[in-house]
Amino acid sequence: MSFSISNYYCSLLKLYCESHSQLQAKKLHCFIIRTLVNTETFLLNNLISAYYKLGNITYARKVFDQIPQPNLFSWNNVLSVYSKSGNLSEMEKIFYSMPKRDGVSWNLVISSYASFSSCDKAVKAYKLMLKDGKAVNLNRITFSTMLILSSNNGLVGLGKQIHAQIVTYGFESYVFVGSPLVEMYAKAGVIDDARRVFDELPERNVVMYNTMIMGLLRCGMIEASEQLFHCMREKDSITWTTMVTGFAQNGLDKKAFDVFKEMRVRGVVGYGQNGHSEEAVRIYCEMQRDGVEPDEYTLGSIISSCANLASLEEGAQFHGQAQVTGYSQFGEANKTINLFDRMLTSQLRPDGVTFIGVLSACSRAGLVVKGREYFKSMVNKHGIVPVSDHYSCMIDLFSRAGLLEEAQSFINDMPFNPDAFGWSTLLSMCRSRGNLDIGKWAAKSLQELEPQNPASYVLLSSMYAAKGEWDEVARLRREMKHKDIRKEPGFSWIKYKNKVYVFSADDRSSPYSDKIYAELEKLNLKMLREGYVPDMRFALHNVDESEKIMMLNHHSEKLAIAFGLLFVPESMPIRVVKNLRVCGDCHTATKFISKITNREILVRDAVRFHLFKDGTCSCGDFW
Repeated sequence: MSFSISNYYCSLLKLYCESHSQLQAKKLHCFIIRTLVNTETFLLNNLISAYYKLGNITYARKVFDQIPQPNLFSWNNVLSVYSKSGNLSEMEKIFYSMPKRDGVSWNLVISSYASFSSCDKAVKAYKLMLKDGKAVNLNRITFSTMLILSSNNGLVGLGKQIHAQIVTYGFESYVFVGSPLVEMYAKAGVIDDARRVFDELPERNVVMYNTMIMGLLRCGMIEASEQLFHCMREKDSITWTTMVTGFAQNGLDKKAFDVFKEMRVRGVVGYGQNGHSEEAVRIYCEMQRDGVEPDEYTLGSIISSCANLASLEEGAQFHGQAQVTGYSQFGEANKTINLFDRMLTSQLRPDGVTFIGVLSACSRAGLVVKGREYFKSMVNKHGIVPVSDHYSCMIDLFSRAGLLEEAQSFINDMPFNPDAFGWSTLLSMCRSRGNLDIGKWAAKSLQELEPQNPASYVLLSSMYAAKGEWDEVARLRREMKHKDIRKEPGFSWIKYKNKVYVFSADDRSSPYSDKIYAELEKLNLKMLREGYVPDMRFALHNVDESEKIMMLNHHSEKLAIAFGLLFVPESMPIRVVKNLRVCGDCHTATKFISKITNREILVRDAVRFHLFKDGTCSCGDFW
């Protein structure tokens, strides 16, 4: 077959593929096989790719089997089909049947394991790749994939090994490798190593700057992030958004607003800032219909677009939405509800996002009756079709209030199953309330929805531990190990003199460990005298009660707080960041610590901000 005819059929296949015309692709396939002799491997490989894009893996494999003598490209082509589809068992069969492998083959297998949560297999394949061809097969894609895997799974030790191999094989100067390397260190809170890698790279792009700035801000290193920000020759919208968000999350509202104003002056945030106000409003409405919750920057832009269009009614509605949502996120439940009621009085029509804000507020304040009323009015009075976020808010409302049976009935009456957030919320509250029956139901449902999500195993395990059912705890841990499901390790960090100190549970790596643990012992005695009772439900090991108390006392946030009490001046609040949700015992203990020491303690966990002061928390014990 001539090359021009092959090109013609390949173009036709591409057309069928892009228009999702699977029937036409099959007809073309039959025609080629039936009428053309010695069909070229080039064309058959395109057929394989076309069938994969059309979602028909069976036919892709049939085409491959028709190739009389498949070359390495053909093998990699069919390997890619199984790799990208997540069919790991077939991928492995193909891989180990290959007469020859190259870097593409290895990278397909490693990236597939990484994408489909087979972390151990990805690491094993990477080590086999090193033995198979040494540096010949290794390339920037290999290193980038392994660094992203290390970052996503909190495997700093593995990341450091990869880093050493990157240097050994001379890939340290590649931006494509340097960016995930910086991200891996920054995400793990090892900010000094992240900065060292960043500074040593001969070339840096905007993505890398953004990653480094985000890591510095996450660790509370404000001055360093500002310096880096001002050094950038080119900034994109993510750069500006990162700075505004970082300042706001570190309590520097004025700095956040100043950067936001400068961003607006420079004409950065899409359609609204480029004279396409009507298009901006249209896209925003599509976002809402799709259930996408806007952030404060999106709302600011859409209000500006309404001003350009002189659309007062829509602008006022979006303004109200911004204030509702804002109060809700910062725990001001009563202000949220009052503002919502004023919206209704002013004849402003609430939308789906507004109701997410007000239902969240009811949940955080335990206002079950009001929450029910608002949910009913949303459907019956305002004609808004609830999406998963609304249902999750109601599950959260019932669960937080301890109405777990009502939450269960509500879920059974829903038109569709809850998403992972809804099941996790119910399961978390079952853990708090000790309801094992509903907890097992929620855990099983979450496992079916997200088999690799560790939350179902961890929360259910803690419920069994609270009831002393240690055989069940051991069974769940064995199951997690067998399925290669890993619990994200908990870390807390605090900044002191422009350096970030990271702590894990029972961590003794700090040079100040002796002082920190002595401070915790003194605090614990004072707290017990004040009426603090350790919550044993959060001690998840089968040990003596005295050991359980010690384990609770050595959680990562308590170590970071003790460090802050020792070194942060009394005139300043203690600011701690935690990558996971603060546990119930630490939350209670921190309230006692704030009262005993007369210090303000700000803890930002994975869910929200907690400002502890005079024995109380700004979240009102709902988080």
